[in-house]
This record gives sequence, C-alpha cells and structure tokens, in this order.
Amino acid sequence: MQFVIRHDAPARFRFASLQSEAGQRLRAEHGVHVDSVVLIEDGRAYVESEAALRIARHLGVPWSWLRFAAIVPISWRNAVYRQVARHRYQWFGKRDVCWLPTSKLAGRFLP
Repeated sequence: MQFVIRHDAPARFRFASLQSEAGQRLRAEHGVHVDSVVLIEDGRAYVESEAALRIARHLGVPWSWLRFAAIVPISWRNAVYRQVARHRYQWFGKRDVCWLPTSKLAGRFLP
C-alpha cells in the first residue's frame, strides 16, 4: 500500500484494510475469499498477481512494464506473488511501528 501511495501521483487508488468494515463489505460483495491484495476495478475483483499487475500498469514507468508479465500463466504468477508476499519482511524489511496516513492521505482510505 505504501509503495502504491508513493508511486500513484494522480491518487487514483483508494484503500481499505481487508479487516475493516469497508474491506469486509467489498470482499462479501465481490465474493473474495483470500487474504491478499484485492483490486476492485470496473465492478470486478482481482486478487494476487492479477491485482498487482493491474495496479502496476497505472504507476508509470518502469512499473507499468510489468503488464507484460501477464503472458505468464496465472498459476505461475500467483506462485511467485505468494513467495514474495511470504518473504517480503525478510527481503524488504519491516518497520517497528505501524504506518499512519497523514491528514493529506486520509481521504484515500475508505471508512
């Protein structure tokens, strides 16, 4: 989420925790049963690697180039996605304190 916020200059994305009321409602509305990244776009839910690739295409170069990964079978992409998700703190580090959005960013989070 923080990565997307940093690279989404037009602020097109809105966010909700999967555990929040809004997150639970959206998951139920779209029949999403995974604890992973979920993108709701044009009334359709995308999860895991498909969500990540669809998000990346809006983030500009070089991230938008990841759209070419869509030629890889989704089962392989999701396997890679799960590996990265499983090891993300080990590879990219983990903060000691929770990140809190600034008042400027508060409007990007669903209530």
